[in-house]
Amino acid sequence: MDPIEARTRFHALRETKGPVKAAELDEIWAALATVRPEEILGEWRGGEFVTGHPLNGTLEKAGWYGKTFTSVHDAKPLICRGADGELYSDRELGKGEASLWTVEFRGESTATMVYDGQPVFDHFKRVDDATLMGVMNVKGVPADGPFFYFFLERAAGPGPGSAAGPGRDA
Repeated sequence: MDPIEARTRFHALRETKGPVKAAELDEIWAALATVRPEEILGEWRGGEFVTGHPLNGTLEKAGWYGKTFTSVHDAKPLICRGADGELYSDRELGKGEASLWTVEFRGESTATMVYDGQPVFDHFKRVDDATLMGVMNVKGVPADGPFFYFFLERAAGPGPGSAAGPGRDA
């Protein structure tokens, strides 16, 4: 599959309301370009692909909004929306926050978010200038998965860092 076809299939699958096959996402992943940590700094809105992974639906229940990469050493993996509508970094759910590194995954070096308090790696590839595809890899998962597949879109407007209310960890 070439990169143009991968982008087209990615966007079609992103709009799918039902289950998506992990094997199809793996084909798309293989055709996408890697990214460097410095290229993905900023605020991102997130969503997941429903593949039957045990985590499917968990982030939605937590009010997950997306991720914020302030710098390579300051990444917030779980920006969530509280009951009051305010965005905050859920450090409890994420067991801390994270940092960005270049890590090899499936034979390619790409931007990867490494969680501070748990053995979790979110690997990223570029779909287009405003969209990333992510694969969550957890210690102990075999090389062929199952993985948690998600996407990020660049956020517009005021960011989560400016929306933290009292008692929130932004």
